[in-house]
Amino acid sequence: MTASEGRLPTRLAFFHGLGSIAYGIKDSGFSTFLLLYYNQVLGMDPRTVSLALMVALVIDGIADPMIGYLSDRTYSRWGRRLPWLYLAPLPLAFAWVALWSEPAHPGFWTLVGLAVSVRMLLSCCEVPSVALVPELTRDYDERTTLMRFRYLFGWGGGLMMMFLAYDVFLKKGLLDGDGYRAFGLVGAILMASTVLISALAQHKRVAGYPPRPQTPFRISTAFAELKESFSHRAFLILIVGGGLAYTSQGITFSLSNYLYLFVWRFSSADMALYPLVLFASVIACFLTLGPMHKRWGKRDTAVVTALIGMAFWVLPFALRALGLWPQVGTGLSTGLLFGLFFWSNLFSVAAMISASSMVADVVEASEQKTGRRSEGAFFAGNMFMAKCATGLGIFATGQMLAFAGMPEKAKPGEVASSVLDTLALTYAGLVFVFALAIAAVLRHFPITRADHEARLAALAAARVSLDGEGMHP
Repeated sequence: MTASEGRLPTRLAFFHGLGSIAYGIKDSGFSTFLLLYYNQVLGMDPRTVSLALMVALVIDGIADPMIGYLSDRTYSRWGRRLPWLYLAPLPLAFAWVALWSEPAHPGFWTLVGLAVSVRMLLSCCEVPSVALVPELTRDYDERTTLMRFRYLFGWGGGLMMMFLAYDVFLKKGLLDGDGYRAFGLVGAILMASTVLISALAQHKRVAGYPPRPQTPFRISTAFAELKESFSHRAFLILIVGGGLAYTSQGITFSLSNYLYLFVWRFSSADMALYPLVLFASVIACFLTLGPMHKRWGKRDTAVVTALIGMAFWVLPFALRALGLWPQVGTGLSTGLLFGLFFWSNLFSVAAMISASSMVADVVEASEQKTGRRSEGAFFAGNMFMAKCATGLGIFATGQMLAFAGMPEKAKPGEVASSVLDTLALTYAGLVFVFALAIAAVLRHFPITRADHEARLAALAAARVSLDGEGMHP
């Protein structure tokens, strides 16, 4: 398969993005419900749960670069990525069901084992899928288009499951164990089916024998090549900035239900409506990010939107601390929160998509330096960072809950205000600091549109030169 230089068919971008629904469902489950389920439903200590999830993330994350490397070196008549996308979805579905099936003896190692199984199988789907982005197109803006579709479907899948959880599966309450089992079963079906449909829809475009690997596979060679790729300055900047972003996101997602239930006192109707607000913000981002990138480029868009998103998110916490916020639980309070969170999520997602699209542009920068294309390795490394950082965020949430004195099996309206104030202020302060650090790091990313296009021209000229030498020995 030869990467396109021009506009991709919308149908191809649509079905490529469809495969990210599985990742969105996993993120929604792990980040929003899993800590609450194992803590409040199964009765495990929040510090134990958060530590188990962090350990699972680190174990899985260590394997991600090798999954990406093996994906880069897969040689079959279906190409490099499709064999992974056909084999991994069904085992993933079974592992996801088991995670939400209330183990007979829930404990630290049981949770670690289940979480590692889900995450590694998910990586076998997500890494090869997202690694197709720089293979499908070399165009600076079309890569953003593919990433916009991936995020649209990823967020859509996660928010759809969140909506179903609040409005269908957990309608009796967030402590309903039967509801979580239904959540797991439906999620498993959607995960497996969307990955398979996405792969089948792209088959004609991406199937075919790839170039043979330049070097034979050896463990020593694998680690040497991974080290060489991951030492690229542009990639290291994205790893640091992304690590800060995903740590902050991990804290936000894992703490969200605690904030909505206890700090902001959302009703069940509010909880059902909120995912729709977030999805509307993702659609708005999908429609507006392309023009942002055309005008300001990916790097500057990421820096500015990260700061704006943080400002909208932190504002209600600051006003609440100053006594300037309406009575929580009222329609006015919830309506204002929905409005501010809409804009915050729009800009925050724009920053995340921009950074993800920047990863694709590192591929050619590395190719120019090493002579290898390592799409799978780079995106796997990015996922390794995201998982470790998310795990750190979830671990931090467990510590924050313990620090604030949040009681187990608590009920909204019955938690001391001092506990909620400590929790809310600690959280808002962390989000503020993380956003400033993210912007400070990403502004040093060296690849602009002009750099990328000049590099493509240089690589094309080098290929023509090599072809000419091959014709005239």
